[in-house]
Amino acid sequence: MVGRYWTKFAARFWVHSMNLTKNSCHVFRFTSKDGLQFACARWPSCGPARGIVQIAHGLGEHIGRYAELILVLHQSGFVVYANDHRGHGRTAGSPEHLGDFGEGGFDLLVQDMVELSLIAKEENPNKPFVLLGHSLGSFAAQQYALDHSYSIDGLVLSGSGILDGLAKLADPRAGDNYAFLNATFQPARTPFDWLSRDSRVVDAFIADPLCFPKLNAKSTASFLTASIRLKDPEALCEIRPDLPMYLFSGGDDPVGQRLEGVHALIDRYHTAGISDISYDFYPYGRHEMLNELNRAQVRQNLLAWLSGVVGEPTSNQESLPL
Repeated sequence: MVGRYWTKFAARFWVHSMNLTKNSCHVFRFTSKDGLQFACARWPSCGPARGIVQIAHGLGEHIGRYAELILVLHQSGFVVYANDHRGHGRTAGSPEHLGDFGEGGFDLLVQDMVELSLIAKEENPNKPFVLLGHSLGSFAAQQYALDHSYSIDGLVLSGSGILDGLAKLADPRAGDNYAFLNATFQPARTPFDWLSRDSRVVDAFIADPLCFPKLNAKSTASFLTASIRLKDPEALCEIRPDLPMYLFSGGDDPVGQRLEGVHALIDRYHTAGISDISYDFYPYGRHEMLNELNRAQVRQNLLAWLSGVVGEPTSNQESLPL
């Protein structure tokens, strides 16, 4: 009974957060390989579609937090697809399942993204496809690219870095694998000051009933174990060398180890032979550059890179004020 009421509540809250009437959003579900029902959504383009952008959200959040970005992409001629990951948002069947990947772990979370990609491509044949991952979603996108780089036309990594670097910082002996994220910002106003300099964003995250602070122990282990493959030189060499990549991060983002981990990731990709890598780094920015004080500039730079991959918009596709 709790699960039933939670599902209805989660759906109502998510719809409210997305302000769906503006975006003509289509909400749907698909069944994962382990039988889990996934909460997904599709937003059509404004005018002729230039391409597809699939968004993989971060840890402890849900796709409803990307409403502003989705609206900008929609208005700029992109079809947008996204899902709430397993153990997140509307996909979690109850509050107790928030932060729990289930038996399939992180690998199945990545496979869920692949399945959604297949749906997106089937519904929009012959359109350029770009995968955008933030934070946890960016590491999932890194793993996605190891096996499916020839099926995507561009890869965007937001708030990313090297997962093995994070694994070293997330010391289980400290009793909290996630404590290091806020350490740089002490004395801090909240435990989530590391997310953004915009206090309204931080407070909204804290007040959001679909957001939560961390994965459970088993899911954390599953996530960090992925670092073994993500740093493997042989695996990285399987990525097609001409895949366009775009990374953007804040200079004070602890997930990117204040850019040290981001530079290390770029070096690994270069060593693997990947040549088309673009990036933007923002001094003093924290983890969520899409929700930072200078987010208008961040979105503008993202749209500029997307145009380089899929082509310029038509005259009737003008971005909303950023």
